[in-house]
Order: sequence, then C-alpha cells, then structure tokens
Amino acid sequence: MSDNLKPTPIAHKFFTPGVIFLSVLAANGLVFLLGRFLFGLGTITNLDNQHPWGIWIGIDVAAGVALAAGGFTTAALGHIMHKEEYHVIVRPALLTAMLGYTLVAVSVMIDLGRYYYIWHPLIMWNGTSVLFEVGICVIIYLFVLYIEFLPIVTERFIGRVKLPGFLKRFNNAIDKFLRILDKGLNKTMFVFIIAGVVLSCLHQSSLGTLMVIAGPKMHPLWQTPILPLLFLLSAVSVGFPMVIMESIATSKSFGLKPETHILSNLGSMVAPLLGIYLSFKIGDMVIRQTFVYLTTFNTASVMFVIEVVFGIVIPLRMFLSREISKSPTGLFIASMLVIFGVLLNRINNFIVAYTPPYQFHSYFPSIGEISVTLGFVALEILFFRVMVMIFPIVSLPHASALRTKFSIKGV
Repeated sequence: MSDNLKPTPIAHKFFTPGVIFLSVLAANGLVFLLGRFLFGLGTITNLDNQHPWGIWIGIDVAAGVALAAGGFTTAALGHIMHKEEYHVIVRPALLTAMLGYTLVAVSVMIDLGRYYYIWHPLIMWNGTSVLFEVGICVIIYLFVLYIEFLPIVTERFIGRVKLPGFLKRFNNAIDKFLRILDKGLNKTMFVFIIAGVVLSCLHQSSLGTLMVIAGPKMHPLWQTPILPLLFLLSAVSVGFPMVIMESIATSKSFGLKPETHILSNLGSMVAPLLGIYLSFKIGDMVIRQTFVYLTTFNTASVMFVIEVVFGIVIPLRMFLSREISKSPTGLFIASMLVIFGVLLNRINNFIVAYTPPYQFHSYFPSIGEISVTLGFVALEILFFRVMVMIFPIVSLPHASALRTKFSIKGV
C-alpha cells in the first residue's frame, strides 16, 4: 500500500439528493417485499408453473454473484500475487462483495415458495445436485467474506472502545478480545483468502452448469457444454471493471481524487481477460455453427449481438486505448459497458434463452419484481455508503487519516 495513503472512515454528510432518491427506491422495494412475505409470491410476481424463476434469480442471484466477483479477483491480485500497490482497492472490493453476496442470499430466500426452509441444504445434502453445490459454496463464501472483513472491524475499534454509562465496565474486556481476535486473524487470514478464491471459482462456474442441464429448453446461441467455463471467464472479466466503477463512483460521491494511476493499471488487465472470454465465446459458436441463428431477426439474435458488441467488443477496444486508460471518465464508461455485458449475459441465459416446455405465454417481470430488484440495488449502495463512513475502507492521504478521531459515540 502506498506510504501516503491510509484506510480511513470518510467524514461526510450522509444525506444528499442522490441518497434520498435511493432511499425512496429502497423503501418502495421493501414495501413490495413485505407483500411477498405476507401474501405469497403470486401476489406481486408474474411467476407460475411455466416460469418458476424470473429476474429475482436471473438478476438478483445470477448477475449479483457475477458482479460481486471483484472480491475474489482483487484478493487474488493483492494477497496471493502480492501486488502491494493494489491493496488500496482490496477493502472496497471486499465490502462490495460482502454486501452483494448478502443480498444474493436474501434474494434466494425470497424466491423460494417456502422461504423459511432456506436452511435445509445445510443438513439435507444432495451431492448430485448442481444447486446444492452452488448453495453450499455461496453460504461458505459468505461466511469467509465476513471473516475477511473482521480485521477492518478490529482496526476500527482497538484502543477506541468507549461504551457510555454502565457499559463502560466492559471497555477493557472488549478491547482485549479485539486484540486477541486481530492477532489470530493475522496468522490465519491467508487460509480464508485462498478458500475464498477457490469457492468463488466453484460456484461461478456451477451457475453455468445449472443452465447446461436445461438442455433443449435453452436457445442454441447460449446452450453449450462450455457454459460453466464461459460463466467463470465472464465473472473474472467483470471483477476489475466493478472495482474501477465502484472506486470512481465513490470518489465522485465523496469529493475525493480518484487513484487514476492504480485504476489505469487495473484497467490494462481487463482487455486480455475480455479477449480470452471473447475468443472462447466466438470459438464455441464457430465449432457448434450456431452463428446461423444470427441470420434470423428475433429477440434472441438481437440480444446476443447487443451482449457481445456492447458488452465485450466495444469495451475491449476502449481498454486498449491509452487515452481512455488515463481518463477516469473513459475508464468508468468502459467498465460500465463490461458490467452491462455480464448483466445482460445472465439475463439472456436465465430468462431470454430459457423456454419452458409447453409454454402458453411469455414471461415479463411485474412491477413488484422490478421494484424489489431496484430496491436491493439501492440498499447495497446505501449500506456501502454507511460502511465507508464508519470503517477504514477507503484509502485517503495520510495527513487526513491522522486528523480523524475515532470513538464509539461518533459512529
């Protein structure tokens, strides 16, 4: 980590016009979510026996898992490959992944008809089920993310525990516990970092396996035996763009100067990753000769072309440009295109390409489904804002860090 930068809680007002707008979106989503729990899935969704899953799985879960890949890609880069200069982006990426996977787990629960049985996979193992592997990996990885976040908590409060009133008798005991916890985590954290990378690779690819077994229910443009590999490659490709987007957006929101040099170096790694992903995607199409389906003008062909051109080809060219790599705006736009491409890929695979047998009507998400999805996105952004204002996550110039005073009362 750079000597003149130190992870520091950001002193900034919480409510802004943007935050108020996001709060409205979040509240609207929570209202519909309450209706789901009180009156059931059928009251606020367009799901039925023909279409048992919709955008809560296609976007909230499948896309959410992919877009949280910045956590394991930056962990591999900063800790396993020991690229010290990238440590300034590891903590924000970790927080994004932790919040993302938390909302993914909640999304899975709300999409279950009997949501109160979400714990069943923990004791009712089915080793032949792809969904079981995905579920167990996601659960374990979520715990790993929270463990990886614990050193940030201990750093924030060690020596600064100042509980008020009659609770102050526990200050010394809590501080001692935090120091013991921090010492133990320092010695064992490498185990959790490696486990996080391995678990991420497993369930990222297994989501593709889930769609492979759908067989002829999927459109040939997306149905391929290498779908698990494509899902993994796309997740790895979007990891760094998510970090770049999040870093620039955070800097803009809090009036900070973006770390353009670090983000530019990070962006230089995106083009090769996108190139590998595109090569496998096009190569698979040529080998299976599924390009013939592009000659027919329909929803599937149009969505596939948009996904490849705007989500892979254009940002690939942008990340190869030296001018764009030096521009925060250019990096942000290029990153957003990659994010859009992976998001659209998951929507295409889970919704557009999937055609249930004996389909009598097509699926389109209800207002309630859209509201809950937008509400979850808004909640993640709001939680991120709260966390960076409480915990030392974003790296600031060291002089600012020295002026920052910590206290429990100030949280």
